[in-house]
Amino acid sequence: MAGPQTDNRKQAAQEKLGTMPIGRLLVTMSVPMMISMFIQALYNAVDSMFVARLSEDALTAVSLAMPMQNVMIALAVGTGVGVNALVSRSLGEGNRRRAEKAANVQVFLDLVYAVICVVVGLVFSRRFFESQTEVGTIVDYGSQYLSIVMVFSIGLFEAQGLEKLLIATGNATPSMISQALGAILNIILDPIFIFVLGLGVRGAAIATVIGQVAAAICALLFNLKRNTATRFRINQMLPDLKILKFIYAVGFPSMITVGLTAISGYLLNGIYLSFSTTAAALYGVWLKLQSFGFMPVFGMNNGTLAIYSYNYGARKLDRLFKTLRLSLIVGALITLAITVLYEVIPVPLLRLFNASDHMLEIGVPALRLCSLSMVFGALTVIMTSSFQALGRARFALIISILRQVVIQVAAAWVLSRFGKLGPVWFSPLIAEALTLCIAAFVCAKVLKKVRAEGGSLRQE
Repeated sequence: MAGPQTDNRKQAAQEKLGTMPIGRLLVTMSVPMMISMFIQALYNAVDSMFVARLSEDALTAVSLAMPMQNVMIALAVGTGVGVNALVSRSLGEGNRRRAEKAANVQVFLDLVYAVICVVVGLVFSRRFFESQTEVGTIVDYGSQYLSIVMVFSIGLFEAQGLEKLLIATGNATPSMISQALGAILNIILDPIFIFVLGLGVRGAAIATVIGQVAAAICALLFNLKRNTATRFRINQMLPDLKILKFIYAVGFPSMITVGLTAISGYLLNGIYLSFSTTAAALYGVWLKLQSFGFMPVFGMNNGTLAIYSYNYGARKLDRLFKTLRLSLIVGALITLAITVLYEVIPVPLLRLFNASDHMLEIGVPALRLCSLSMVFGALTVIMTSSFQALGRARFALIISILRQVVIQVAAAWVLSRFGKLGPVWFSPLIAEALTLCIAAFVCAKVLKKVRAEGGSLRQE
């Protein structure tokens, strides 16, 4: 049983969200998450690197599976973001009972998502690939991979939810350890299952789900040990209407943001497949490489969401604004550095995915064009994340729809009408630049209104 000193340490971890200097707090909360998300991006890329050694069709199959995987991630991340915001805000307001209820409801929701995925994975995996291509080997590889990932998705959902509970209560480092454990285990197991045991694409899927389950178990143990706000009780897991309303009101834009990636990915796969399977495989490689730039930004967002929500609930708006400004600077610098890297060494990066001469021919100019979009995209993502914590989720939703589907897919489709693949690679840059302009305009309006509402602000 935890003693008074242990409880005091746990309470201090939560209260630092409202007292620690912003620069130090951003490092404390965000750097662990940035590292863990970077590792996450690494193991996603390594998955494709190993699969590419089997064949280009295998790489294409895994790339075509991404939209369905993004649907699962959308449910997990969106729910986790909503719970993260509610737990942090409740703690900022001193409402520990509501924080605990939200944490328990999340466990239940993640179990429901996992059961749904079992059914969908068993029934629709092969049909999903048949709707995209008629190449038999791609359909076979893809359905083998996706069915395993979906049927055993419980690790994905519970890991995402439990890790975000750690962040919400000021325990970012344990969350990083949990994610890193799953990612590193996946990287170790990939070559063993794919090549040593000869399981091929199935082996990549098995390694993935084992890593996810390990991360979930690790996050659960950390929650039981470090969080007084997230005691797990069966009688607290049944959904409460008010809790659900808040979770989905805040988390729905994140759900849509990632979910729209699934929709746009499916539609863009169709556009690239109209040119060649190599083009579709290359698009999948770009998404893996793009994640290296965006995952650290997403990790920082996971950390800052708790800071925004806690200080918004505590009415410490100056701290909130400082966090946003610093996040924008850091996010721009991270993605700018990675953009420069991609501009300088595109060939070695594509060689990591066993790129053929044909893939290199079309891939080098494509990678250089696409990478120019990353800074714009990072700034937009950071701004929309703050909208959610400030209760302006509808703005985040609208911008996400424009960014992920309306502008990028429309631009890709229009450019594809020229009958050449080259112009289509301009679509990410067009989408990110336009949505950044919109996001900046909306952000200025939102912050002005938040300041006007801050009459009861308590200064630091």
